[in-house]
Amino acid sequence: MANRTDPLAKNIRGTNPQNLVEKIVRTKIYNHTFWKEQCFGLTAETLVDKAMELDHVGGTFGGNRKPTPFLCLILKMLQIQPEKEIVVEFIKNDDYKYVRILGAFYLRLTGSDVDVYRYLEPLYNDYRKVRQKLSDGRFSLTHVDEVIEELLTKDYSCDIAMPRLKKRWTLEQNGLLEPRKSVLEDDFEEEEEKEENEGMADGSEDEKDHYRRSPERERDRDRDRERRRDSHRHRDRDYDRDYDMDRDYERERGRGRDRDRERDRDRDHYRDRDRERERGRDRDRERERARRRSRSMSRDRKRHESDDREEPKKKKEKKEKMKEDGTDHPDPEIAEANRLRASLGLKPLK
Repeated sequence: MANRTDPLAKNIRGTNPQNLVEKIVRTKIYNHTFWKEQCFGLTAETLVDKAMELDHVGGTFGGNRKPTPFLCLILKMLQIQPEKEIVVEFIKNDDYKYVRILGAFYLRLTGSDVDVYRYLEPLYNDYRKVRQKLSDGRFSLTHVDEVIEELLTKDYSCDIAMPRLKKRWTLEQNGLLEPRKSVLEDDFEEEEEKEENEGMADGSEDEKDHYRRSPERERDRDRDRERRRDSHRHRDRDYDRDYDMDRDYERERGRGRDRDRERDRDRDHYRDRDRERERGRDRDRERERARRRSRSMSRDRKRHESDDREEPKKKKEKKEKMKEDGTDHPDPEIAEANRLRASLGLKPLK
């Protein structure tokens, strides 16, 4: 019951919101003590208190891949599905940086492409330091803008697969997003104005006022602004192209690894099959030897039995022959005479 999604929650990307976290990671979170003790019975209001207690971000760590409290709270938000206004307040929170990252991570998983760019890109200007827990259990130092960069450009973050995100320039072409405006653009304009004012320091006040109100100067500013926007747009396109090439390369490497695994699996299968055949042949040979051995033993037994039966017959025949010759007569003289008569071919005496 504690792990079941809120019945009032809506499906996200056509599935249960908790399915956005892979099953093996989800199972580890369900079995973790932080989930059982600290996340039980949390609501959208009480979740803020737990989020304020966070002191690091990260996915799973250690030999048995324990989940971090940050990952447990992400799954809890997917389970209770807080309203969008609450998530936006998380992102706009300037006092607690981990609350901001928690809201940005949840919006990256569940929000639309336009909302992701609209609410996460302003966080590029947040340069505060955050602690990140690595897979070996150690901590490393990173920044909020680096975490946002990872959410917008990487396929995995904190051991969770990020949903597919459309390219920014595609949304700009469709009119769903305005061109990105850099925060440093105003600084560049101020520097240009200072340089122009310094160049005109020797001129008269009328010339300065005329140049300030000149439409040519406004056109030059607009042209420079458009040029900077185009440069940012081309840079984003180059970055997206490089990102796609890297992702295709990683995908090809993954396919190569899969082919190698299939080849090794087939090799092991054929090797096991040959071993089973050899064992079957050995068993057949052993059965044939045992059969031959039993046959030879039965023949020897029959031979011995026939010899045992023939010996009494020979003795009996010999006795009968001796009785017919009269050589076994109790009187020794008659037995001697019968032997002599038998040698001469005469009948024995009785």
